[in-house]
Amino acid sequence: MEPKPALSLAAMRGKRRAALEMARTIEREGFAGIYCPSFGDGLGLCTAIALVTKNIPFGTAIANIYTRHPHDYALTVTMLHELAPGRFRFGIGVSHGPVLQRLGIQPGKPVADVERFVGALREGAERWGELPPIVLASLRPPMIRLAARIASGAIWANACRSHMRQSLTYLGERATDPDFFVGNMIPTCIDEDPAAAAQVLRKTLVGYVMLPNYQRYWMEAGYVEEMQAIQKALAAREYDRVPALMSDRWLRDCTLFGSPAEVREGVEAWRAAGVKTPILVPSSTRGGQFQALEEVIAAFR
Repeated sequence: MEPKPALSLAAMRGKRRAALEMARTIEREGFAGIYCPSFGDGLGLCTAIALVTKNIPFGTAIANIYTRHPHDYALTVTMLHELAPGRFRFGIGVSHGPVLQRLGIQPGKPVADVERFVGALREGAERWGELPPIVLASLRPPMIRLAARIASGAIWANACRSHMRQSLTYLGERATDPDFFVGNMIPTCIDEDPAAAAQVLRKTLVGYVMLPNYQRYWMEAGYVEEMQAIQKALAAREYDRVPALMSDRWLRDCTLFGSPAEVREGVEAWRAAGVKTPILVPSSTRGGQFQALEEVIAAFR
């Protein structure tokens, strides 16, 4: 039997204890890991997961480098590494423009900022203990190359499976290093009605297709026509047209949806493309995060 994928888990207001119960369930069901996004305090959730689980790998995917001083992050992640040795990965990234604007943060150049952050994190950890493996949020070649040079892994989000082999070439020899983490956060929706599942995922990805860095990535991956049409719609403030411009071909390349069997086959296709740890980010046509997670868990039993 093929190994199960990892799953994304967020702690939302009023449901944080339920998230810890779900973490226990995910571990008991034998999934490959739990990765926590920045919203809902992913690092705080990881701290709790370290205490309520025993064996499952987990990590942030990702923590925003601009919201805390690297020396402060060092305090927390060295503690996590000590509490759960060999299980925690510290995934970091620059987040997205709208998030930074809302927080009043003025970022610099992403690659330079991440490299400075990692250097300061290592400096801050000197007093407090060993750092966990550091994983960089990667999308386009400059950040992928940086991950190969200074980190222990690279993690994509919403990547195109057809473009993954090309992306991995920028890792050089690290791509085949068994200790180098290669993951991708894959939006996933299980439903026997593929059109209904696709509709949910289009809604999920609307915010991403509005981001210039993602538009550039998807153009690089071969979806120039789709991205140019979306750019024109956004320039004209025709926001309601955007979901219809997200082609079926594009959606199938960067998400998983359909029946349980189709999703399981898709996970194996991602592995064949070079992603060592596919991380499913579940959505549901029937309910919220926990409903979606239950559907994925059932699909892999």
